[in-house]
Amino acid sequence: MNRVYNFSAGPSMLPMQVLESAQKDLIDYQGCGMSVMEMSHRSPEYDVIIKDAESLLRKVMSIPDNYKVLFLQGGASTQFAAVPLNLMNKNGKADYVVTGQFSKKAYKEAQKYGDVKLVASSEDKNNTYIPKLTKDDFRPDADYVHICFNNTIYGTKWNYIPDTGDIPLVADMSSCILSEPVDVTKFGLIYAGAQKNMAPAGLTVVIVREDLIGNAKDITPAMLDYKLMADGESMYNTPPCWCIYIAKLVYEWLLSIGGLEGMKKVNVEKADILYNYLDNQNYYIAPVIPECRSMMNVTFVTGDAELDKKFAKEAGAKGFKNVKGHRSVGGMRASIYNAMPTEGVLALVEFMKEFAKNNPKG
Repeated sequence: MNRVYNFSAGPSMLPMQVLESAQKDLIDYQGCGMSVMEMSHRSPEYDVIIKDAESLLRKVMSIPDNYKVLFLQGGASTQFAAVPLNLMNKNGKADYVVTGQFSKKAYKEAQKYGDVKLVASSEDKNNTYIPKLTKDDFRPDADYVHICFNNTIYGTKWNYIPDTGDIPLVADMSSCILSEPVDVTKFGLIYAGAQKNMAPAGLTVVIVREDLIGNAKDITPAMLDYKLMADGESMYNTPPCWCIYIAKLVYEWLLSIGGLEGMKKVNVEKADILYNYLDNQNYYIAPVIPECRSMMNVTFVTGDAELDKKFAKEAGAKGFKNVKGHRSVGGMRASIYNAMPTEGVLALVEFMKEFAKNNPKG
């Protein structure tokens, strides 16, 4: 088997244990004579899968009983519209913090549905930091506050949970969910595309406090109405069955390694290896200020666009795939999600040392 180290920002690596379990049951799932990809979502076999998936996610994240867990479609980007349609329903106001491309898209989408205020932005320094905010920065009559907790493209992460008082906090956690423990009760709603830390592309998970559902705007499409989705137990229509099954296997894997506390320990170790190298050499530049660095997406540049291109090309040839930075910022990005083994990060650092030695800068 010739497995590469896949540093893609998403879809990303899945744990080998999960892939092997799925392979084992691919043709005949636990003796039922068919694959999960073939079975009806209304069948008793699949009913067990989706209910187990929810139960396991609740256990992994310690999700309280007064929160609904929804397995949806459309990617996190669909939630850019679903959130204001469902939550901007009291005063017609929402406050947004823009710290990257996806939070900016969410901010622009929400403007279609009400009075949306840009409370703070990190665009003045190319999104290399997270703004420091207090409760006084938010409008007291806002229906919710929206943030993107981890910024995949720029490699930043909120190193604190902003105090929004009684205003529900909404967080896009697509690229950091399940990487470490998080206090769900600090948020009114969490949403995440699954293709980075949870499952293949095609599944979106929404964790929403019960008191925030049931008052969607009249113009809300049925497929975006949290109440309809919750009442239908994520089965208003055919759900992404295979993705939910893989997510269930991922939740089982996380529990087998010590849950999110165990996962955080591994992720801190991996990030430290890469950042410690970057901080103790003078060839590569890490643009994000240290206190705002992401554990999941590590960005760096050489300072020479042509060298950056050469680095990405040679890295790919050596089995370090998808280290090219996002097209909007260039440079390099190593996405070291949960399934990336520590050995992969160590090997990348060795390649970085070799590249620097063989490609001196003017």
